[in-house]
Amino acid sequence: MVAVATEDFNRADVSRRLRAIFIGSVGNLVEWYDFYSYAAFALYFAPAFFPSEDPVVQQLNAAVLFAAGFLVRPFGGWLFGHLADHYGRRNALTLSVVLMCFGSLMIAVTPTYASIGVAAPILLGLARIIQGLSLGGEYGTSATYLTEVADQNHRGFYSSFQYVTLIGGQLCAILVLLVLQHVFLTPEQIKAWGWRVPFVIGALLAVIAAVMRRNLHETEAFVEAQKTADTRTNSLRALANYPREVLLVVGLTAGGTAAFYTYTTYMQKFLKLSVGLTDNQTTIVTASSLIFAMALQPIYGAISDRIGRKWLLIGFGVAGTLFTVPLLNALHDAKTALTAFLLIAAAWLIVSGYTSINAVVKAELFPTKVRATGVGLPYALTVSIFGGTADSVALWFKSIGHEAWFGWYLTTIIAISLVVYVTMRDTKRHSAMHRHE
Repeated sequence: MVAVATEDFNRADVSRRLRAIFIGSVGNLVEWYDFYSYAAFALYFAPAFFPSEDPVVQQLNAAVLFAAGFLVRPFGGWLFGHLADHYGRRNALTLSVVLMCFGSLMIAVTPTYASIGVAAPILLGLARIIQGLSLGGEYGTSATYLTEVADQNHRGFYSSFQYVTLIGGQLCAILVLLVLQHVFLTPEQIKAWGWRVPFVIGALLAVIAAVMRRNLHETEAFVEAQKTADTRTNSLRALANYPREVLLVVGLTAGGTAAFYTYTTYMQKFLKLSVGLTDNQTTIVTASSLIFAMALQPIYGAISDRIGRKWLLIGFGVAGTLFTVPLLNALHDAKTALTAFLLIAAAWLIVSGYTSINAVVKAELFPTKVRATGVGLPYALTVSIFGGTADSVALWFKSIGHEAWFGWYLTTIIAISLVVYVTMRDTKRHSAMHRHE
């Protein structure tokens, strides 16, 4: 009887964990879909907000606003991290997706430059700031939640689903574009008004995700930590007690986030403006490469549960330093869509060494009482500097006639992070997950 009861309890516990991971991941997917619909449809709506005869200039202006959404992410990381560490992971997750809903709906209804002049890009920028606040809070809180609900032996595998859904959100944005292109609308209709459709969809999905998140159970780690926690403690003051960990988050994130945004948000524009693929080819190659990237995340996460996190990070750092420039140069000279896909897939074999485990590594650095803030704030700050600007930096190099310089820029950032990977301890073996102080 005892054995049967124990087995039933284990099944119930696994079921509870899986349900929590599923709901947390679905909300994460919706948030990233909303955020990246902007990047996926920028080729279509940029002329409506930034009048210019040069498409590169239009895309550069759109990329600047894309980066603006990242500039406020540190504030979102602090605000939602504070809420998550003091009032619960569930409450912070629910609030972040509600805020994303508002930002997406705002983009969907904003008039064009032809209608209201300069107010149009200003309103678009405001909507991006709202989305940036939401996403700044989403990353740290969801990384913390997924890591805390996972069991110790499979933490890398389960937490890898944050990037499965993160990439999945981008993929959904691309698939919506693909469906609109091939089934419902002409390119002219998409440019005229069809680009608003994905933002309406995103706002509706965010409402559903918010309802689902309201039913999430709180993590045991947070509940336990609350027994001795002081809710009056300033989150930034508490985080100041962990300067080494904060610097580690910055160092290990810089190269990975720059590479990630190069092969996601910038790659669509690169394929169109530099490689010379058609609109349909660009969308198909981008979508296919994202599917491949999604499949890699849990595989690499599971590997990290066996061999540790450090070796995967070092693998990314070494390969990224050696092969970034050759890969981007070969991609620039690609003659077919298939060749372009294979080269981007090769890049994902490298970058996934970072993306699959970066959430769990950061979560394992901090004790429970400051974990969401510790993961979210320094990460958001680093992404704002190196990730969100990847589009703008690459397009700026292109606009001044030195596009190839971007490859060396990216290589340098990855090499700096490699130094951090080599010198840091393996967080799987030196984890702070069970510390609540």
